[in-house]
Amino acid sequence: MIDDISPEEIAVITAFVDSQAPPPEGQPTAHILFGTNQAQPVEIAAERYHRGLAPLIIATGGVNRHNGIIEARTFHRLLLERGVPDDVIRYEDRSLNTWQNVEFALPFLREALDTGLAITALLKWYHRRAVHALKTLAPGIGAFYAITWDPMYGGKPVTRTSWPDNADGRRQVIREWEEVPRRVAEGGFKDAHISDGAWH
Repeated sequence: MIDDISPEEIAVITAFVDSQAPPPEGQPTAHILFGTNQAQPVEIAAERYHRGLAPLIIATGGVNRHNGIIEARTFHRLLLERGVPDDVIRYEDRSLNTWQNVEFALPFLREALDTGLAITALLKWYHRRAVHALKTLAPGIGAFYAITWDPMYGGKPVTRTSWPDNADGRRQVIREWEEVPRRVAEGGFKDAHISDGAWH
């Protein structure tokens, strides 16, 4: 239980799951949006597209288990509403989890890499499983980046400081903390680490 975790351990957990590693300022990259029913990744991707930093946007996500939306189709519609041209957007709308988000988006990731674009993942700040899924399923990805955002659960943002006090946030963060090292040790995930500002 989180009540048994010391402030020092909370700091260690937070640092481990924190996936933020943004691309260098001014460098265009392909952006992959991991499935969610929250709109923050769309706002980030659209804003960066209009600055010339997201020439290719890959939306992922099938049916959301909480509200039934088809995540990637919703992303697609919201991106169009924000002025992102249709020919910039790729999407897969079948995935049911993080692993499948990457697996079903592999043709689009390869398209990006073949055109010389590095990959930037847009994900919840603690969603380290997404980083390892990219590293594992797309071995040719090379150095890649992550821009993170704070999700809302129970009407409250789950941040790097507030997660221990949010029941949903606690569950999500502890899951990453426990599952990622286990799956790396078992061989299901390739290891990944930040070096020189990028994931490797």
